[in-house]
Amino acid sequence: MRKYLLAALVAGTVAAPAMAQDGRAPFTGPRIGAVVGYDNSQPGSSEDSDVEGDDQSVEGLLYGFDVGYDVNVGSAVIGAEAELTDSTGKVDVESTDPDTFGFGRVAADRDIYVGLRAGFLATPNTLVYAKGGYTNAKYNVLASDGETELDSDFELDGYRVGAGVERSFGNNTYGKIEYRYSNYSEAQFEFADGDETDDIGIDTDRHQVAVGVGIRF
Repeated sequence: MRKYLLAALVAGTVAAPAMAQDGRAPFTGPRIGAVVGYDNSQPGSSEDSDVEGDDQSVEGLLYGFDVGYDVNVGSAVIGAEAELTDSTGKVDVESTDPDTFGFGRVAADRDIYVGLRAGFLATPNTLVYAKGGYTNAKYNVLASDGETELDSDFELDGYRVGAGVERSFGNNTYGKIEYRYSNYSEAQFEFADGDETDDIGIDTDRHQVAVGVGIRF
């Protein structure tokens, strides 16, 4: 009889941590994932250079990865996150104005985001959330008037807000879809020789729709 009791006690002790781990609340702990989606950059409503074609959108494919840490507090979830992405977005700008560069290319480059998110559990495995934070993006500008060529990086600072839905598939995997809006209000030109300008005021909007998948630890 004692042997049976001892065996049951040992089995229960071994099984308890596994049950606790299996019963862990979803949307809790560190995570890492991949994101991909639609990327659109365009001039904001307060800026117009009067250069023909400067209002074209820079559209492309967004891709990259993100990391985060979430805490489940009852029916609410709060967390911090960071993201590094790139984009295939590129557009050619042309102008017949002899006082401006006659043609050029604007290409989206890397984008860094750091922020917070908070949401509520619509179901035990479905999180609806809002997010916001700081974003720093780069664009490459290549232009020429036939005699002089400009090749520089355009580094932009701004904020990002967004909202999304995340679905937990078990305790370790998840998928999500979200919309993000970014606005950049300050920028620097970084030239190929290493020189850079002081901060200048700009108004650039960025709209993104992204899907992501990832794992929790």
